[in-house]
Amino acid sequence: MLLVNNVSLGNSTPAQLVHADFGGLTLTDLVFPWFLFCAGAALPFSNAAMTRAGVTGAARVRRLLTRAALLYLVGAFLTSVTLHAFSLGLGVLQLIALATLGASLLAPLRGRYQAGVAAALLLAYALFLNYAPHGAGTGLLDETHNPVQAVNDALLSPLGLRGLISVVPTTALVLLGALAARPLQQRSARAPQMLLGLGALLSVVGFGWAALGGLPFSKALWTPPYVLYSAGLATLGILAFWLLADSGRVAWGPRLLAPLTIPGRNALAGYVLPILFKVWVLQEWTVTWAGQAQPMGTALLRMARGAFGALAGGWVYTLGYVLAAWLGLAWMARRGLIWKL
Repeated sequence: MLLVNNVSLGNSTPAQLVHADFGGLTLTDLVFPWFLFCAGAALPFSNAAMTRAGVTGAARVRRLLTRAALLYLVGAFLTSVTLHAFSLGLGVLQLIALATLGASLLAPLRGRYQAGVAAALLLAYALFLNYAPHGAGTGLLDETHNPVQAVNDALLSPLGLRGLISVVPTTALVLLGALAARPLQQRSARAPQMLLGLGALLSVVGFGWAALGGLPFSKALWTPPYVLYSAGLATLGILAFWLLADSGRVAWGPRLLAPLTIPGRNALAGYVLPILFKVWVLQEWTVTWAGQAQPMGTALLRMARGAFGALAGGWVYTLGYVLAAWLGLAWMARRGLIWKL
């Protein structure tokens, strides 16, 4: 997410580092759903930890509600900072908070029931997208003429909650993440086969649904094919990481993936702090390093392009930003500074 949100390559930006047009899909379009999937993958482990600690029933619900409220408020603060105006509307963290809350309340259910709820949510949402009437007609006509847009315009935008309906498909996505991680948390001997089967099934169904013209891929609308396909790829990704780092079959696997554990163990800080630094420092601090007063971020980018050329300088600036964020998180990790809610 740090990379795709801060690419400074202009017209030379690779296609995979920009969002696809309606109906298409790039790596950039998969970043946010994978974020949600990972939030779901953590649920079997956190639910087991609460059970071991004796946190059940009403106490468990209170903890989940408190955690979701805090994450929503952190997201609202971040949105307000980036907009330079107070906002309680939906952003990345707010959607994660609501979708994860819905899925975490269902985490104690058996896997088959979690799968059933996820399927029911996606089916209901698909029926809504296909058959709900709106001002321009019925069903999903295009990116701007569809039932979601109609609900947002008529009901949610006046309340500052545009996008709230996305909680339905994203809750299903978080549940799929929990379902995928379940055999790993239970240390099942059949975990690799189960992950391979689930990942292949979700990928084929999602891709086939879109390819056959049922519904298109769409990040903006969180269409069911998009949710299923991204969940399938994420499941196969978890399998690949497990084979490399945890299966014991690849001696150098843990060392190869060790750098990823730095942002992984402090994901909230890794998302929030670089954005605050970008807004408060790179965008708002004015410097004269390049011979004229300009925001620090603009000055650094111009200096990089001047030294290395437009394309290479853009990469130096972009990757330098990612490296700076990683080094900051590594410093926090060495001192045990982990931001948890």
